[in-house]
Amino acid sequence: MIAATWSSGDTYLSLSVLVLLILSGFFAMAETSLVRMNKSRARSLRDQERHGARALVELAETPEMFLNPLLLLVLICQLVSATMVGVLAGHLFGAAGVLVATAGEVVVIFVIFEAIPKNFAVQYPDSAALAAAPIVGAILKFWPIQWISSLLLAIAKSVNGLFGSPGATQRMTESEILAMADVAHEDQAIASEERNFIHSVIEFGDTIVREVMVPRIDMVDIADSATIRAALDLAIETGRSRIPVLGEGVDDVVGIVNLRHLAGLVANGHGEELVRDHMGEPQFVPETKRVASLLTEIRRAKSHLFVVVDEYGGTAGLVTLEDILEELVGEITDESDPTVEVESAAQSIDAGITLSGRLNIDDANLDYGLALPKDGWDTVGGLVLDLAGGVPAVGDVYATHHYRLTVVRMDGRRIEEVLIEPLESE
Repeated sequence: MIAATWSSGDTYLSLSVLVLLILSGFFAMAETSLVRMNKSRARSLRDQERHGARALVELAETPEMFLNPLLLLVLICQLVSATMVGVLAGHLFGAAGVLVATAGEVVVIFVIFEAIPKNFAVQYPDSAALAAAPIVGAILKFWPIQWISSLLLAIAKSVNGLFGSPGATQRMTESEILAMADVAHEDQAIASEERNFIHSVIEFGDTIVREVMVPRIDMVDIADSATIRAALDLAIETGRSRIPVLGEGVDDVVGIVNLRHLAGLVANGHGEELVRDHMGEPQFVPETKRVASLLTEIRRAKSHLFVVVDEYGGTAGLVTLEDILEELVGEITDESDPTVEVESAAQSIDAGITLSGRLNIDDANLDYGLALPKDGWDTVGGLVLDLAGGVPAVGDVYATHHYRLTVVRMDGRRIEEVLIEPLESE
């Protein structure tokens, strides 16, 4: 039974409730969209010159400044509107007004002005954030809001201090960047080559020289007592543009000769002179040095070949600028490289696949979709040596995780080819 007739005061009260509910819905949408927005996405929208993106970047870089004020504004709008609805329902419906107001508030406030705005922000985060950012930014500039925001932030920091610093969990990690690249590839926003390049760049920072160097056994070198003509012939025959010069042995690298320089000397009639009289100074680098740092050193030293030394000072191998660049862009071949039939990375492993023992385990896992373990070794051959506990023989079979590894070809004590088959095929 209606307790009273509608009055002009009820009209003003209803309009006030409607305005508060609309504001509540807007603040709820703003809270969800802004919290879900990260700095990188906000800067991307700014680079696209989207309207409202500048204000969005400012908010995304300091989320702690807008979150508490927004939550407070949502709470104020909902509590005040709920109180007004209760007063209006009590005036119109008497004692039954409490029940009517409660039911109406649950349906109207939660469904229409809470769930719908937040779901819109989840489905259209960019549009919602761009629309909300300028208005929220303007609201936060009012001194009462600034004062309340500073007070709430101080209280929140005091409480959060009991649980340690949250800064570390807020920083973007390498794994998150790699996951973003994978998601972008799945959404067809970037090509597979771009995804692979991003992975290579991220992993590049953790790669050490030992993983990319030409090992000592594969080095092409020449004695310092050889002639210039002999060095030039060796460089042409092996397709090397730079060759290390040895003194008393492979652990005594005394210089570097350059193919172009050698050719010039021979052309000028110095072909019978000794290499030791025309070699350049060698550059040395430890095998544990990170290749990212070495790349900077190569640019500064203007030398494309470094001699890699182990912890005892012995020669471990050579590393060139090409070896480093291949970690980023993949295998680089030219007319001097031997022609090798490259197996398709897309081929199925079910029937087994034969890989070079010199192949880096990371490259094998990435290119062929394998999951070979890596713990103390860098190559497929190194993995087999560890499993064998010594030097294996052709035909020896070893098992690891999900694979069976068979030695196919040896070169002395060196493993040249390994057949990898899944254990499930048995």
